[in-house]
Amino acid sequence: MTTYLLKLKQFVIITLITSIWINISEVFRYFIFVMPTTKDFFDHKEGVAQMDWGIFAIWGLWDTLLTSLLVFIFWLYSKSFGLNIKSVLNAATIVWLSVFVIFWVATANMGLSNWGILLITLPLSWLEMVVGAWIAYLLFIKTLNTR
Repeated sequence: MTTYLLKLKQFVIITLITSIWINISEVFRYFIFVMPTTKDFFDHKEGVAQMDWGIFAIWGLWDTLLTSLLVFIFWLYSKSFGLNIKSVLNAATIVWLSVFVIFWVATANMGLSNWGILLITLPLSWLEMVVGAWIAYLLFIKTLNTR
């Protein structure tokens, strides 16, 4: 078992750097796929899937929370199973299953989106988590090598 510690400063820096990718990926997926599909699903009803600065700020907080969860789960997983690519894939998949799969299946199940959107959002969000965990992996390696 690896015994490296995760210091608060290190965690914050890795989270902020990784969140750049997460924010870009979330915004891309939303504006290119989710927003148009959601508007079509609700027959372009006014107020559905709109974006303003207040919502954008909340979205930024959501992305930061998501990223901090990803970085923390990756650190826990790699601490137990090694700092390697398998840890990247497994930690990313754990976060993806516990956040995105639950969210999108629940949303479709409640009739708030069509089931077809899962064919787009789930693979893209998994890729987002894998790249995010890989960025965290690279940053962890860099901080370990500079000690």
